[in-house]
Amino acid sequence: MQAIVYHGNKDIRLENIPEPSPAPGEVKLRITNTSICATDIEEWQYGPLWVQHGSPNALTGKQTPLVIGHETSGHVVELGEGVTNLAMGDRVAVNTVLICGTCFWCMRGQQSVCPNMAVAGFMADGGLAEFMVWPADHMVLLPDNISDVEAPLIEPATVAVHGVRRSGVRAGDNVAVIGCGTVGLLTLQAFKAAGARVIAVDVREQSLLLARELGADETVNCKDENRAAAKIQELTGNIGPDITAETAGAKETPRMAIEWTRRGGTALLIGIYSTTPEINFNNVVGPEITVIGSVATSPGDLEAAVELVGQGKINVKPLISETVPLSRAIEDGFERMLDKNKEVFRIVIQPGS
Repeated sequence: MQAIVYHGNKDIRLENIPEPSPAPGEVKLRITNTSICATDIEEWQYGPLWVQHGSPNALTGKQTPLVIGHETSGHVVELGEGVTNLAMGDRVAVNTVLICGTCFWCMRGQQSVCPNMAVAGFMADGGLAEFMVWPADHMVLLPDNISDVEAPLIEPATVAVHGVRRSGVRAGDNVAVIGCGTVGLLTLQAFKAAGARVIAVDVREQSLLLARELGADETVNCKDENRAAAKIQELTGNIGPDITAETAGAKETPRMAIEWTRRGGTALLIGIYSTTPEINFNNVVGPEITVIGSVATSPGDLEAAVELVGQGKINVKPLISETVPLSRAIEDGFERMLDKNKEVFRIVIQPGS
């Protein structure tokens, strides 16, 4: 089968590799669509960061070279021994995060921080391939009103749902979302579904226009940070947001999130940072800001994301900028995502086209 294989820094290749076969408890998927995430680009350009290299992963036994791609979905084409929850032909969303289930954190219900975690595309073969095998209990059936091309964006929607759940948001809260990329726009919608009033913040007018279309109550351009801070104060009655969610992953945005949040409020950090942010912790201690980090998923997040997308409360369609065949994934997918002026959110790769 054809697959995009990660070999190391700036080294991804379209290769022909053997088709996988499902072990007991696994299913084989014919991959229909896999979207390229900014994390995939960072691994390609600056990694290996999260990608398993040098020694096999304890859960999967895998290391580089690996098939990349963690935002994926497909149709079941083969059942491993003992699988009873799925049937041939089922359309599924995939929870690409494996946990050990036995460590201190897993036993305390904190599965999202399991130190033995393994993620498809990083510590196991992922979805940028014609076929993939994965545990059957890590899949959720897709309703008919979620199309195959929308399905891979269930994964970043799950990240958004996880963060919103961790934030402790209540109906009527004022929430500012910094960063209107894919995860930011999904987080915005998840907060709206929870009953919050949402202010979308970005430096790109195109992204702010889309944020408004997707339900933002207000939008603020933060090219001028001081002016943006004053506007957010004005929009919240000179109190500040109850929750400020940072999804941009830029060096300065965690500081902005903490400084803009009201006294006694919450700063939710979802972004992944390639440069070290600078934070004055007196701005955390003095106003008693609660800072929450959020990554990966917990049990129930995938099911909740599928439900919200299926209900139309999270709309992923505007975030699909282009579909590209697997044979052109590097040239028309990865290389295009490197362009700072790319004006795209997610490029979806279709192995069958």
